Amino acid sequence: MQNRYLPKVDLGFFPTPLIKLSKLSSALGGPEILMKRDDMTGLALGGNKTRKLEYLLHDATSKGCDAVITAGAAQSNHCRQTAAAAALLQLECHLALGGDPPETANGNLLLDNLLGAQIHWAGAKRKGETIPEIFERLRAQGKKPYVIPYGGSNELGAYAFVNALQELEAQLDTTQLSHIVFASSSGGTHAGLMLGKALLQKAYTLVGINIDKGDSDAVPFDRFILDLADRTAELIGSTVKFHGDEIHLEANYVGDGYGVVGELEKEALEITARYEGILLDPVYTARAMGGLLDMIRAGVLTSEDRVLFWHTGGTPSLFAYAEKLNKGM
Repeated sequence: MQNRYLPKVDLGFFPTPLIKLSKLSSALGGPEILMKRDDMTGLALGGNKTRKLEYLLHDATSKGCDAVITAGAAQSNHCRQTAAAAALLQLECHLALGGDPPETANGNLLLDNLLGAQIHWAGAKRKGETIPEIFERLRAQGKKPYVIPYGGSNELGAYAFVNALQELEAQLDTTQLSHIVFASSSGGTHAGLMLGKALLQKAYTLVGINIDKGDSDAVPFDRFILDLADRTAELIGSTVKFHGDEIHLEANYVGDGYGVVGELEKEALEITARYEGILLDPVYTARAMGGLLDMIRAGVLTSEDRVLFWHTGGTPSLFAYAEKLNKGM
């Protein structure tokens, strides 16, 4: 695979492990299931956003920026990893978080505070709508801020997952792989995997499990992913272009919306923990695993398939959902 090289800073532990979920596969009587452990990237309890931040923060430091701003939900894994990366590089970190200050900080929010991030509560606006005013305030203070988009999902963030697929190629004969299943939320991981697959000329199917219902007045999520994949290809000098029939975005598992934990997520958390000793997170990977379990039971994925589940991390948020998860256990 030939493409323009993009520089990065080293923030995580790579390659992340690739393992077989043999007990879970056997219990389901379905396909062989593998797992790519991006929950073990190492940066403040890990997660897939570390890959994106290596490129984004190289861009920030190369431009002489001394502060970073990003946004997310109160329990954002992306924000926690951004806070950790900023601490490592000694950059000021500002997080625009959805919601209001809780009485007690736990989960990712507790870690944000420990890592020294400055929190700006944004109420119903969790996708960065308040970033411009934070940016201008910091500039007025003489700072040189750098904006990291929601989920780290721009061309630099997506490029990280082009490289992630190259990493996978060194670990696995992917000609025997039928599907890669993963949580799709801010779009960068999905776009990068699509571009990486195209550049590597692979035949497996990418299945993004949609995590969020999205905003009715925004660009349709599948269109956003396709456009981001095209822009990322252009960034690295590739002529690859994507069309609507090239994206598989599974929207049947969003339930009651982002961050709302239902029976699908609870069962996925329990079955993965009790068969494999692996912890998922309640918002992203449990919903994605729940979708995978349902596709196996519905016969969409069979014993003839070989499936890779990409664990994107997020385990600290389990503790923020303790009350909901304890019910019925």
